[in-house]
Amino acid sequence: MMENVVLQAPAIGGLLEPFGIRLTDHQADQLRTYLELLLRWNERINLTGIRDPAECVVRHFGESLYLGLVLRLDGRLMDIGTGAGFPGLALKITSPALRVFLLEPNAKKSAFLKEVVRECGFSDVEVRRARIEDYADEEKSPAFDLVTMRAVGEVKKVLPLAAGCLVEGGSLCLWTTSEIANEIRRWSGQINWSQTAKIPRSRERVILIGRKASG
Repeated sequence: MMENVVLQAPAIGGLLEPFGIRLTDHQADQLRTYLELLLRWNERINLTGIRDPAECVVRHFGESLYLGLVLRLDGRLMDIGTGAGFPGLALKITSPALRVFLLEPNAKKSAFLKEVVRECGFSDVEVRRARIEDYADEEKSPAFDLVTMRAVGEVKKVLPLAAGCLVEGGSLCLWTTSEIANEIRRWSGQINWSQTAKIPRSRERVILIGRKASG
């Protein structure tokens, strides 16, 4: 069983400080609730290979929430292959007005996401149990202002599908490495890559940001 997994607000604040993230008391409570659920469920299903609470705050929450410091977040967000909810669900902590759509094909992970939504009191969150390939076949009209992807395999295959879900001028954000980001820029397609934000406390990881071209 887990012991002493709950980090207090000052410890969480210190871990997020390098990312420039400051939480209200309410946001810190939501993060702690999310973290507790993540570590508890992770004993039964494989949500993350990270077991240490502090490392979870840095790698999962810090890297996810950092997007809000480099890009204005509003409207509708779709997180492809969200897994344990990073970055899409985590972003609800600091951007509560976002309308979040989580795409996750795994039944147990989808159940976990719904539990986090309930326990944290998040609103305007939908969990869809589906792969992006299936969703893109069903939905023909672009509907999202922002699409995020973190730790998604076959990126080259997924990129056109992700772009197809964006409205014109919408943003596509990828958590990746500098090397892969350079490769992705050559696969531009409908996306004009405009920004690469280096993730604090990481040597190679970046957030690659692009916008969907008009026409």
